[in-house]
Formats: sequence, C-alpha cells, structure tokens
Amino acid sequence: MIGHRDQFLTYLAIERHASKHTVASYKLDITRYVEFLSGQKVLDPDKVNARHAEGFLIALRKEGLSPRSIKRAGSAIKSFHKFLLGDGVAKRNPVEHLETPKLPKTLPAVLNQGEVEAILQQPTPSKKEGKNLWIRDRAILEVLYASGLRVSEVVSLLQTHVLADERILRVFGKGSKERIVPIGGSALRWIQRYVGECRAKLQRRGASQDVLFLNVRGKPLSRMSVWNIVQDYTRRAGITKEVHPHTFRHSFATHLLEGGADLRAVQEMLGHADIATTQIYTHIDREYLKEVHRTFHPRG
Repeated sequence: MIGHRDQFLTYLAIERHASKHTVASYKLDITRYVEFLSGQKVLDPDKVNARHAEGFLIALRKEGLSPRSIKRAGSAIKSFHKFLLGDGVAKRNPVEHLETPKLPKTLPAVLNQGEVEAILQQPTPSKKEGKNLWIRDRAILEVLYASGLRVSEVVSLLQTHVLADERILRVFGKGSKERIVPIGGSALRWIQRYVGECRAKLQRRGASQDVLFLNVRGKPLSRMSVWNIVQDYTRRAGITKEVHPHTFRHSFATHLLEGGADLRAVQEMLGHADIATTQIYTHIDREYLKEVHRTFHPRG
C-alpha cells in the first residue's frame, strides 16, 4: 500500500494545502501503519478491519509513544482510509469509528498585561542590533500581541496587507483562507516607523518582493527568527516562564475575553474554523476569575 500512501500525501499537500510539517508527520505515521499491516500479511485496503488499526495503536503505545503522538497517528489512519474510500481504491472505511486516546485538556500559557508591556519595552537602540533592527523587532512584537496572528501569518504578511487607513490587516491563514483582523494604533505606528526607517535599507540586500518583515540579508524573515526574537526579549525582560510567538496569540485572545469581548468575534479574529477551539480561552478566563477571587475575597 506504499503507492496509496504516496497518493494520499500528494492529496494532502496539493488539494488540502496541508503544511510541510503535517505532511511529514502523516508520512511517518502512515509508513509505520503500512509496515504494521504488511507484518500482518494485509496488503489489500479492503482486507483491513478495525482490529488491525486498534492493534497498530496498541503497538505504538507499547513502543512508548506519547498519547499525543498516538492520537495523531489515529487521525492519520482515519484520513488515509477516508481518502482510499473517496478515491475509489477501497469499498469501505474500516476505521470510521476508531477511538484514539483522549488527551488531558491543558491550558496554554499566557502573559499578563504587565509581562506583555515589559517585553514590548525591551527593543532599544544598540550596536548589536544595528541598522535599526530593534525597530523591526518592536514592530513584530507589537503585531503579535495586537492581532493574535500565528507566526507563519506574521512572516508572510505583505506591505499591501496592511491597510493603515482602515486599521486592519488582510491575513491569509491555514488553507490560504483570508480573514480581516483589526490592528491598533500602537502596532500600526511601529510598522510605519519600521517601513520608513529600516525596511528600505534591508530591501537593498535581497529580493524581498512585498514581504513586510525582512532579515539582514533582505530576505523574508523565517519563523525560527521570530521565535528567537521573542525568546531574546523575553529573557531581557526577566521573565522566566516559557514564552514563544504563540504565547502572544494566547494572550491576545485571553485579554480580549477578560475585557468582555464576544467569543465569536475572537474566533473570527483568530481564524478558528470551529468555535470549540476558541472556547479553550473561556477556561483560561475562568481560571483568571478564580485567581482574582482567591486573591481578593476575604474567604478566598
């Protein structure tokens, strides 16, 4: 079934617009699955039954894989068999009701408003940054917090995606779906300062086209570069908790809800297809309320 696996991966990449990371993960999972089935002398997709898939997940657990990895493998198997059925390779889907491990709900780490402000204040002129890169870094941090964008969305922003007069960004998220996200005056001012004082100097060094945020060679900034920027300024702010670009996204959503924002409005800004994904932040909000009660109520 290796040939079917390759067709499935091509389908994921081209028709489903899956990321390279997702395709690579699914390739690993489906390769393991096909090898497991071969060991069971099952070579025909129509010969697979639910017990084979369950046996594969059990084998993964015995190998010591985490529940999260096993759950991902289960999702890969389901998608694979659904593809085989839809493509006419198989006559039935034997894993439609396959159960995967339930993961404990974990609340994402968030920054409080004081911590956000402390990080935002860290970029300052210095010889190390040079060429006004600190202005670029401040603009990136401001955009992360002001808009709740994913890091992949930040690095793919074009200058033409910034509609300053309307105070909005045109954002192209997962599956190239477009959404409109408001952006505040502070972030806009730093973007405009970066474009006016820094970007033109960087652009001369490479073929950047219209990409907004550039590296020192004039090329589009990478996701890892943004990750390093966040890590650096978090350390400078003296914050010891683990902070990464997505932490700003979590903080953006949490602070909006704490301020009374409508859940569906936050869903739209984050670009979540399912409101259930956004509802994780209501749990964070409840934790915040409980913490306030514990801190300030006489019998907390």
